[in-house]
Amino acid sequence: MTLRLAIFDVDGTLVDSQATIVACMQEAFLAEKLPPPTPEAVRRIVGLTLPLATAALLPEPDPELAQRLAEHYKRAFFARRARPDFDEPLFPGAREVLDALLSRGWLLGVATGKAMRGLKAVLERHGLERHFVTLQTADRHPSKPHPAMVEAALAEVGAAREASVMIGDTSFDVLMAKAAGVTAIGVSWGNHPPEELYAAGATRVLARFEELLDHLDARASGRVIAGSSPRPA
Repeated sequence: MTLRLAIFDVDGTLVDSQATIVACMQEAFLAEKLPPPTPEAVRRIVGLTLPLATAALLPEPDPELAQRLAEHYKRAFFARRARPDFDEPLFPGAREVLDALLSRGWLLGVATGKAMRGLKAVLERHGLERHFVTLQTADRHPSKPHPAMVEAALAEVGAAREASVMIGDTSFDVLMAKAAGVTAIGVSWGNHPPEELYAAGATRVLARFEELLDHLDARASGRVIAGSSPRPA
């Protein structure tokens, strides 16, 4: 029996964390008395490891400043996560689709820019710890779009590249999947627009989470279906 592995990004794909990420990044820059980046600028770097993300937001290279900003970000995030009103909900349909994939015999994995500590906190908060058989995080691998996280997931479960998919919301996810030789599927509700995901090499960009099931069924049978975010002309 061929093992089928579906690897998911977290921020912007499974979990709506955009407001938290933007707010914490802006707090980090203000802590260094720097102009805070715009929400759009922050969305551009979601998915990168934290020091690379902060460095990308600086007008000029400054590794020491980028590292200080990363530490400020972590403190801001931990403070927010401790608040009683903290909320990073799953996107609509996420839990149902994960359950459906498991019932169809898929193995599930994660490849995220989060550290393992942060990922496990998200999975525990949403009761998803038992859904995933492989967890790959940025504190144990090079940053996306390097293929190391996907390659480690494949090796850990013994899945073949041609039977595996990566689902993510940024071009970093798509490029990582392509570099690892697995099919890249984008989602339209995250941090990068559909046209950028297609340009990076996504085979499809989903408009709703539920479309993933039909898309995987169609992929297995060789059919083409409509209804996802259209590929730019």
